[in-house]
Amino acid sequence: MIAHETPGSTQQTHQLDPPIQPPAATTPALEPTLTELPAPANREGLKSLLSTLIILICAPLVALTLTAFVFQSYEVDGPSMETTLQHQDRLIVWKMPRTVAKITNHSYIPQRGDVIIFAKSDINSFSGVEKRQLIKRVIGLPGERVVVKDGSLTVYNKEHPDGFQPDKTLPYGNVVTTTSGNVDITVPSGEVFVNGDNRANSLDSRAFGTVPASDIIGKLVMRIFPFNKAKLF
Repeated sequence: MIAHETPGSTQQTHQLDPPIQPPAATTPALEPTLTELPAPANREGLKSLLSTLIILICAPLVALTLTAFVFQSYEVDGPSMETTLQHQDRLIVWKMPRTVAKITNHSYIPQRGDVIIFAKSDINSFSGVEKRQLIKRVIGLPGERVVVKDGSLTVYNKEHPDGFQPDKTLPYGNVVTTTSGNVDITVPSGEVFVNGDNRANSLDSRAFGTVPASDIIGKLVMRIFPFNKAKLF
């Protein structure tokens, strides 16, 4: 635009610049994103099924391993260990010492006074059963001489060359009254001499001889039933 002069007055007209418009707003660019889709339902179902199958397979294997090598529950059948144990008492028998002995190729010899479970396969002539598992107390150890005479049981060894009577010196002895029979035997290496606490009604080493360590299954560690008589041994 051009400025004009008029007589008697002067006007000045300024050039008007076009208004400045703010820059148009721009939309920021969006980064590409990944959306996690839910796993198909059939995949989750397959995982659950596999987990269940693994549990069902492993549980029996674990149970079998424990009962074969670690511990097992037994029920007393008969009166031979009265009054220490009663008919139908439920017991826990500890097998780990025998398992370790087998792994290390050694004989498992329990301590005197331990109550053990062992398998006896040659007692058919005594009980009418070809093979049984019996529960008795260890009285004589390898190399010791055990003598039963005149109602008493005496053990001879290096520490007691004149003999001692475990029924009178060990805690279990308060349930033993008399030991019938006439026995004089030296316990072979790797074997033990056993008796029931109810000596008058027990099939034990007085009848069938000593028990090889290889026949021992484990030792009694706990009575769990009856509940009011639960006890550690």
